[in-house]
Amino acid sequence: MIDSLPAKLISGGIAGLIGVTCVFPIDLAKTRLQNQQNGSRIYTSMSDCLIKTIRSEGFCGMYRGAAVNLTLVTPEKAIKLAANDFFRHQLSKDERKLTLVREMLAGCGAGTCQVIVTTPMEMLKIQLQDAGRIEAQRKLIGQHAGGGGGKVNVVQLKSPTALQLSRDLLKDKGIAGLYKGLGATLLRDVPFSIIYFPLFANLNSLGRRNADGSAPFYISFLAGCFAGCAAAVAVNPVDVVKTRLQSLARGCHEDTYSGVKDCISKILCHEGPSAFLKGSYCRALVIAPLFGIAQVVYFLGVGEFVLSLLPGQKR
Repeated sequence: MIDSLPAKLISGGIAGLIGVTCVFPIDLAKTRLQNQQNGSRIYTSMSDCLIKTIRSEGFCGMYRGAAVNLTLVTPEKAIKLAANDFFRHQLSKDERKLTLVREMLAGCGAGTCQVIVTTPMEMLKIQLQDAGRIEAQRKLIGQHAGGGGGKVNVVQLKSPTALQLSRDLLKDKGIAGLYKGLGATLLRDVPFSIIYFPLFANLNSLGRRNADGSAPFYISFLAGCFAGCAAAVAVNPVDVVKTRLQSLARGCHEDTYSGVKDCISKILCHEGPSAFLKGSYCRALVIAPLFGIAQVVYFLGVGEFVLSLLPGQKR
């Protein structure tokens, strides 16, 4: 187990960078599938979304918004993992047994802490990821409008950068602009952590142990994957609401929302309950390896190894 806070932060950061690089295209498909509404569907599935994205935007189009994630995922994952470990330690001091309720409280604390970074990161990432869908829908409408013989000129819009989006949001709405959807993010990340961390800890305790009592890396990986998958699917309805609320640009004839309650009622009325499961399998495919990798890096003590390479550190 990692003993120092710097080591925890380094491990969480490295795990986040590796995981995001591997699964970001699937996350892009999830965002686009969740945002498209009835009557404006462009993609039928994850694979259809990725194929159309490559055709229209090139391979790099699958990594729209990745720079934001790669920049902020290090503090986000580091805070999440370190906070959970901190709360678990505090709740088990004085030889108190770490019950399931206490494990859930530790997860709750970790989920609450991480939204400081998660909310602005997701806010910027969603705009960049969904820009291609909006552009594709606009072109499709232009082609249909020109089907009667008249020529329709479709102007290519330049996609904004994360810095431009940040500057515009700060100028128009202040820091609150970057924290739009904070309530929905809390409603997603707190339950996620309450489910994920206790489930992971209990799954990770199963099976044979190493000589030092720690779990083999493959047990940690599988436990992280399964716990991440289960938690991701469980909170997917809230993730759909959060994605819709944080999206600034809308396609033609798409609903706008004033808050969580308004978003839920409009989705139920216009799209039905099944809409809350949009992108759920994509999210499971993103979260499972992401947290599997995170837990392996965390439990292998990669952070300690990195610190040991620094001058003045004991080897």
